[in-house]
Amino acid sequence: MKQLTINTASKTYPVFVGKDVLDYLGEFMQTELDEISKVWVIADEQVAGLYLQELLDAIVPYYKKKVVTTIVPSGEKAKSFSVFEFCHKEGLEHEINRNSVVLAFGGGAIGDLAGFVAATYMRGIRFIGIPTTLLAHDSAVGGKTAINHPLGKNMVGAFHQPEAVFYNWRFISSLSERELRSGFAEAVKHGLILDKDFYLKLLDDVQDISDLHGDLLEHIIMKGIAIKESIVSQDEMEKGVRAFLNFGHTLGHSIEANAGYGNVTHGEAVWTGMWFALQISMDKLGLAFDLGQFEQWSAKLGYRLDLPQCSHEDLLESMKKDKKTTGENITFVLLKKVGEPVTLSLTKEEVLDSLKRYFD
Repeated sequence: MKQLTINTASKTYPVFVGKDVLDYLGEFMQTELDEISKVWVIADEQVAGLYLQELLDAIVPYYKKKVVTTIVPSGEKAKSFSVFEFCHKEGLEHEINRNSVVLAFGGGAIGDLAGFVAATYMRGIRFIGIPTTLLAHDSAVGGKTAINHPLGKNMVGAFHQPEAVFYNWRFISSLSERELRSGFAEAVKHGLILDKDFYLKLLDDVQDISDLHGDLLEHIIMKGIAIKESIVSQDEMEKGVRAFLNFGHTLGHSIEANAGYGNVTHGEAVWTGMWFALQISMDKLGLAFDLGQFEQWSAKLGYRLDLPQCSHEDLLESMKKDKKTTGENITFVLLKKVGEPVTLSLTKEEVLDSLKRYFD
């Protein structure tokens, strides 16, 4: 088991990474947290079917009849107002209180949902992240929690840091290639915005999604979390440099909203968004980048660089609602160099022209 420490202005907490980290979960909760009245597991239905018993085996010996389990839909379907309300109802009916702890057990969507439930239940209770996907190596750290609104992704949420994160990367072995592809996009994003050598290593070492296993997978998880920590430690509330973590997300979130949440994975949409942002960076900032190599790599790994069935105008409308955008123009995270991100505001006309040129 390996450990990293996340430092933010509001809280410092550990992230444990390994193939058997759940073995330490019960002991950690008993020794490192104040009195726990109940343990509230919020798990997605797919993960629950595979691994819930393993989680319960790790905590029931310590908390016996104090464990409550709530099962919710998998993926983006969990991040709805109706599921959010259902969780609060479950908490109240099972007498969850301010001394309770939520365990967010699942992928990034469950982390977002359960974290937001924890942030809002009785004005805030503790939670621990137990991510089960590669994608969640990004979302499980940093305290961003949210659900979706029909008009925009992650529009209703709060910053609420966990007490700890337990990342059992053995769970990743059950993921489909598509889900691995989704998570890998965030790893590539980390390299492009902050660590050129890491990006080049990924470019060399990952020639097929099946390469994501063992020591390489653990290295990617550890490196990605360390890069994220280096940013959120400077800017917990996304007032400055944390916005750089949204590289590829301005168009990516728009694709997800217009395609229908869950029809395109988050990572697939972000990959297309990064390709779009790379081209704008080359046009507007003179970025020196081998786009052809990136496109060949994309095809080899199974990423598509086209758009779902939605119009350029609809994509533009969704991008206008992006959280980085505060005026009439649309703000993008772009690259001056690989590892040197900046934000740049573009007019609606410039964005629409780029969509038409790059995706025709």
